[in-house]
Amino acid sequence: MAQQEEESHRKVGKKMLTASGATVRFGKRVLFEDVNIQFGKGNCYGIIGANGAGKSTFLKVLSGELEPSKGDVTKEKQERISVLKQNHFEYEEFTVMDTVIMGNKELYSIMKEKEEIYAKPDFSEEDGMKAAKLEEKFAELDGWNAETDAAMLLNDLGISPEKHYKLMKELEAKEKVKVLLAQSLFGNPDILLLDEPTNDLDLKSINWLQEFLINFENTVIVVSHDRYFLNKVCTHIADVDFGKITVYPGNYDFWYESSRLAMKQAKEQNKKKEEKIKELQDFIARFSANASKSKQATSRKKTLEKIQLEEIRPSNRRYPYVDFKPDREPGKEILQIKNISKTINGEKLLNNISFTVKPGDKIAFLADNELAKTTLFQIIEGEIEPDEGEIVWGTTISHTYFPKDNGYLFETDESITDWLRKYSKDPDETYVRSFLGRMLFSGEEALKKANVISGGEKVRCVLSKMMLSGANFLIFDEPTNHLDMESITSLNDAMTKFTGNIIFTSHDHQLTQTVANRIIDMKNDGKLIDREISYNEYLGIE
Repeated sequence: MAQQEEESHRKVGKKMLTASGATVRFGKRVLFEDVNIQFGKGNCYGIIGANGAGKSTFLKVLSGELEPSKGDVTKEKQERISVLKQNHFEYEEFTVMDTVIMGNKELYSIMKEKEEIYAKPDFSEEDGMKAAKLEEKFAELDGWNAETDAAMLLNDLGISPEKHYKLMKELEAKEKVKVLLAQSLFGNPDILLLDEPTNDLDLKSINWLQEFLINFENTVIVVSHDRYFLNKVCTHIADVDFGKITVYPGNYDFWYESSRLAMKQAKEQNKKKEEKIKELQDFIARFSANASKSKQATSRKKTLEKIQLEEIRPSNRRYPYVDFKPDREPGKEILQIKNISKTINGEKLLNNISFTVKPGDKIAFLADNELAKTTLFQIIEGEIEPDEGEIVWGTTISHTYFPKDNGYLFETDESITDWLRKYSKDPDETYVRSFLGRMLFSGEEALKKANVISGGEKVRCVLSKMMLSGANFLIFDEPTNHLDMESITSLNDAMTKFTGNIIFTSHDHQLTQTVANRIIDMKNDGKLIDREISYNEYLGIE
């Protein structure tokens, strides 16, 4: 593996960021230890790891914001590192244009120094010489195109020209996010560090960013929980796991599936090495058949084709066991929604909504108004009554519901074992404890009070409740909120292979694309778009 990495970096030239023996400790806790990684030009590295593993901290070490407890981080002297800023209020008194150009600190400093010199009423010969030197450096840094380049980035991200010279404090929160993203991308940085860049971005901007990074020719290091995004842009995955950081070639899906393959092969002691190699080759061929013709995809394909059997290793990561098994098969009549209307606090959220759920349907709901989706699901579940209309369930259908806001389910000081027992057909403590164990509540964790557990733990409890129901119709309202990538992946796999019906809404692109075979989009004007196609087909993207 190390040799392969070395070779790949040799090809891309000297330009790289190197962590040598990097260790970060907070008191007695070691976040990661003795990390040795070279990040090569032309590659995009996705940093993954369980919540709290130290992904964002590692980015801060790479950027120089945080000194490692031991070891060091080096780069070529002339190389410029650009970081996506997380403080959305840092530039309130600056114009949008200046904020973007500040992405290149040296260029911005020269630009402002020039302006000050030219604004002098008593412009001296010495000022003229200084200005001439600044102009030379300004031209070297492509300063004459700075405003045009900044404006192009802003336009591409949906910040209209009339806002380019407004103060940052005049923008909405979601617009500030886009400006700070444009700042990090400005001026073709040598090394680009992005921490959760897709957060608070609309779909159009995410798609644009994906294409930008795919075509970006320098080094990108990104932390993200967005698996679809990581799959699109990454040439390598850096896995933060038990204090170690290991780099693997390929995108997130390749890392995940190859670690599963390694786990499977480790159990098959009797299988011949030749058979295992053939299995690996077939697996790589599937992943290499990428429709994208980008340089990055081609480079990734070449890297994958060189992988040796011993280089794929099982992950130490723990995945919850999520599997929805219906107690009975659904019949032909599933669910009819007839002319449903609902007004809440004077706002008409649902206006004469009608559709029929057919056998095999897994429907993703989109809406201009988030509350409209939640309201519809609450009506279908029977939690609230519609103002008009009717819900007709098939006689063979049993349903279970994942609410977006699940706090009300945990307003009790009983243990999560006792909490879950209420929903289990088998109330035996051993059975319930073993079920919770598979959902990563091992030992004493199963005795935690239900009213003090974290958001992610609550989600795993609700998923357990749903699994125990044996329902053949599942309703999910944003189930991936608060979940780490391991749990999201397990849930995604379970929803994909579920044999009953699902209606759901999720901001997780990968989940929506891989689960849904039908899209219903509820527009503010009351119009309902209902298409039997995949999510990507509906969006008109590859």
